[in-house]
Amino acid sequence: DCPICCIHADPALIERYETQRTQRWILRHHADPAPLPGWFLLDSVRHLPGPVGFDDVEASEWGSAVRGASALVQTLTGCDRVYAIAFGEGAQHLHLHLIPRFIGDSSTTAWSVADHYRAVEGGMQAAASSQAVEDLVDRARRAQVVLSSR
Repeated sequence: DCPICCIHADPALIERYETQRTQRWILRHHADPAPLPGWFLLDSVRHLPGPVGFDDVEASEWGSAVRGASALVQTLTGCDRVYAIAFGEGAQHLHLHLIPRFIGDSSTTAWSVADHYRAVEGGMQAAASSQAVEDLVDRARRAQVVLSSR
């Protein structure tokens, strides 16, 4: 019943959005309609609600995985910062949103990015183009990102 576990098991979604999978982590682009080009997610492979559920190996790898995935987002998009947000209420499976923040784009300012997300989801704001998402996924697959230290 977990929507994140369903994404991880769907061959079409894996083919379209997943850029890297290790034993413990999955890096994927946000599915269409994506709020922004370069809005990635770092998921735990294992179904767990968040860092409180990490085993010792997951806990030791988490920082490296977040750092590597965040650096990739910044490199791919040229953004000024990368926001990392995880709530876990919509799907109680760890999925960390890695959101490109562009200083010149007020829709990506702090909590405004949540309003932007809702506007895209509600059809009031244009989503990232499918082609832009496809291009970023392709580039991310070719990049050398380190998601774990083991």
